[in-house]
Amino acid sequence: MSRDHASRDDTGSGVKQGSAVRQAGAPEARLLELFAGHRLTPTQRRIARCLVENAATAPFLSSSELAELTGVSQPSVTRFAMALGYDGFPDLKRHLRELHLGDIPSQVGANEYQRAAAAEMANLEVLAAALQDPGPVQQAARLLVASCPLTILALRVSTPLAEYVRFFAAKFHPDVRLATTEDELEQARAAGGTAVLAVVLPRYPRETIELLGRCKDLGFAVVTLTDAAIGPAAALSDVLLPATVGTDLVFDSQAAPMVLAVVLLQAMTDVSPHASDRLEDFETSAERRQLFVS
Repeated sequence: MSRDHASRDDTGSGVKQGSAVRQAGAPEARLLELFAGHRLTPTQRRIARCLVENAATAPFLSSSELAELTGVSQPSVTRFAMALGYDGFPDLKRHLRELHLGDIPSQVGANEYQRAAAAEMANLEVLAAALQDPGPVQQAARLLVASCPLTILALRVSTPLAEYVRFFAAKFHPDVRLATTEDELEQARAAGGTAVLAVVLPRYPRETIELLGRCKDLGFAVVTLTDAAIGPAAALSDVLLPATVGTDLVFDSQAAPMVLAVVLLQAMTDVSPHASDRLEDFETSAERRQLFVS
């Protein structure tokens, strides 16, 4: 945060802002209230400022992501949470989620399943806000449509979402392939492929990151659909498409990445010169074969 937007207040928190962000219900204002009255170290003030500057996405960052974004160590993030009176960063993160969701009546007395569903709605709100700039999705669509074959790279938990994209992309793209090995990537490149769509969701397999490096060696443009703007795949990607993964239950929810995948498919049909004809041909074929029950 620049000096013209922040000044140190009497409490020593160092995260006071002008009246522009202190609107009722504004995420930044809620965060400022959270930090008020706490005397923070310079490192902790950096973390606080980073949270205010990234108020929309702050509740969905892991401690390691926040540390990387702020340029501090992960233990510093833990100490910051404890300085605010929390048991640790997960405890602080839960409170940040509550601040982000606001005073939603349906959350009063809600059970853990309802809270998880509400958190997913918040993830989708963050995605909707990010899509206000359609540039990255449109750039990704152009790269992927121009590649023949179009290769989708995914391993382990990312495979179902990759298969979903492959299934629908094959309705309008002439050659769509899933790749899980270096051999398959080399074959796609030799066949004329120019771009790879990588689906990289947590937990990140080491092999996936290694294969992303191989994609760059082979000269592919890499579009990565992942869960955060920072992470192990970011440095290996030409276009990064982040959507937050839900972490409130035992297993992660991929609701927001799924919506982003469908948005990407829409963008691809928008720029594909053959999508309309191919989709119409499929409908004609499906009707002829009575493929679906009316």
